Amino acid sequence: MIRNKLHDQINYKKSFLCIGLDIDKDKIPKSLLKFDDPIFEFAKRIIDSTNQYAIAYKPNIAFFEAYGADGFKSLKKIVNYLNQSYPEILTIADAKRGDIGNTSKMYANAFLKELNFDSITVSPYMGYDSVEPFLSIEDKLVFLLTLTSNNGSNDFQELDIDDNNKLYQKVIEISKTWKNSNRIMYVVGAKNTKEILKIRRMVPNSYLLIPGVGAQGGNMTEICKYGLDKNLKLIINSTRSIIYASVNDDFAQSAANEAKKIQVEMEKNINALKL
Repeated sequence: MIRNKLHDQINYKKSFLCIGLDIDKDKIPKSLLKFDDPIFEFAKRIIDSTNQYAIAYKPNIAFFEAYGADGFKSLKKIVNYLNQSYPEILTIADAKRGDIGNTSKMYANAFLKELNFDSITVSPYMGYDSVEPFLSIEDKLVFLLTLTSNNGSNDFQELDIDDNNKLYQKVIEISKTWKNSNRIMYVVGAKNTKEILKIRRMVPNSYLLIPGVGAQGGNMTEICKYGLDKNLKLIINSTRSIIYASVNDDFAQSAANEAKKIQVEMEKNINALKL
């Protein structure tokens, strides 16, 4: 059902935009600090102003954990608000979890059951038994960290394993053999444009989550050139360029304007596939 939800939203909105909710209280308008929960108030206004352009929202869990119990309460309110007000939109817990089996089971329960996210980002470094608890929960998706854009990504991810494969490619090949692998999607950093084509060919039926468009400099045209096909299984994340488009009280409208610009560009790329 969640894959159907994604498919329907992308086709209906002519958009594959995911908006990251990396909320820093030092960056939100000062006028919001008078509210009992300024983080939730900020997120709610961003969501209400941009939902017509977005097919997913991705709270980065670190930005909520940094505020302790209050941050967790804000996170829960945000996810509940999305599930109740915009149930058609995908929610992604950007948690990057992955540990021994019994610990991963608790992480899976926390994010996919207790908080009721639709999906979660997971690190595959510890292998199948660290990912399986997430895959075992029906009608949830796992976004597996595959090839990231940070400077240190070359330390491990692009190591040569043999003549034909780098480590990130081996991760993909092995993950395809796991039980419930149809629930696995893959995270690929925006700077890896040519590698996106390789990954798309390896997993033609999986959604690729591409973070890094906007403030991080990812090129939309290049990403669509290599990652977008007629199945439209692409999710491009933008965060700071949208949610911090303005530091003033017009932040919600400014966010909507930026989201619309991205959606318009995405629609052009979708339409180009039909020519």
